[in-house]
Amino acid sequence: MKWRAVLCAVLVTAALAACAGDDDDGAAATELTDVTLVLNWTPNAHHLGVYAAKELGYYEDAGIDLEIVEPTQAGAEQAVGAGEAAFGISIAEAVLPARAQGVPIVSIATILPVNDSALMALGSDGISTAADLGDKTYGGYGGPLETELISRLAECGGVDPASVNHVEVGNVDYLAGLEANRFDFAWVFAGWDALRASEIEGADIDLVRFDDYEDCIPNWYTPLFITNETMLAENPDLVRAFLDATTRGYDLAIEDPEAATAAMLAAVPEMDEPLLHAAAAYYATRFATDDEPFGTQDEATWTDFEAFLLDAGLLESEVPVGETFTNDYLP
Repeated sequence: MKWRAVLCAVLVTAALAACAGDDDDGAAATELTDVTLVLNWTPNAHHLGVYAAKELGYYEDAGIDLEIVEPTQAGAEQAVGAGEAAFGISIAEAVLPARAQGVPIVSIATILPVNDSALMALGSDGISTAADLGDKTYGGYGGPLETELISRLAECGGVDPASVNHVEVGNVDYLAGLEANRFDFAWVFAGWDALRASEIEGADIDLVRFDDYEDCIPNWYTPLFITNETMLAENPDLVRAFLDATTRGYDLAIEDPEAATAAMLAAVPEMDEPLLHAAAAYYATRFATDDEPFGTQDEATWTDFEAFLLDAGLLESEVPVGETFTNDYLP
């Protein structure tokens, strides 16, 4: 019987060695590529699909070890354009001027196909349409795009833009500013600051949604994912892998917003949980349209927004729109 014991020992040793070899091969086969994504702001519901994909291992499945970082003062555009980060989250109103200045960034997917911007006011102030902006005060950053948009909306409502007052307030608690009468309305995302005010704080607010006035101001993509031209030329498979995993995350946010929310809260536990739940439910129907899957961009949307910026003097020169965005790397 001893020979049988010896044989069994040999076979077991050989099997263990073979398994160990398989593990080594597997480890080599699953070596991950380090990738950095620069956000456009602090974590919020717009980033839901990214954090869900990271927490649930979708990026690892795609061969990516993703590091998510918040933007520096220079913004995601400069970091991605210089190749310091592979990907970033940006906005069309930053992409077009950057391209005009020679920064080689390209939009590879939109997070929201329809701009979710709105003007928020207290219900007691009687601002529910563009026609109500006259003799009211806007609180914002004082940027030229803000000024142009408010003027166009006022004109659309038959209001003299000169009758609208502007005060610079920067990044403040807009609801608190409204309640303190520092200003009468502010530019917000309906699915974040406005939801915070109405659903979490219980405030009575009115919204003047930008997408109700597309005859006066165009739709544009905000926010969106960017990479640089070198990445597209030299590592297209990595771009496709990144977008494949990212799309899985946003598809989950569309189909099961509660599951995506749980994943994001696990990754960013300091977030406002009630607000994220409300925002996830809100954006579940807005991350994609019935006609197009997540991430898809339309050339006419880019062309119309570029024309708007040029007409307003907010863009130095024309930018070839066909080089500014691409759908080619979406799954």
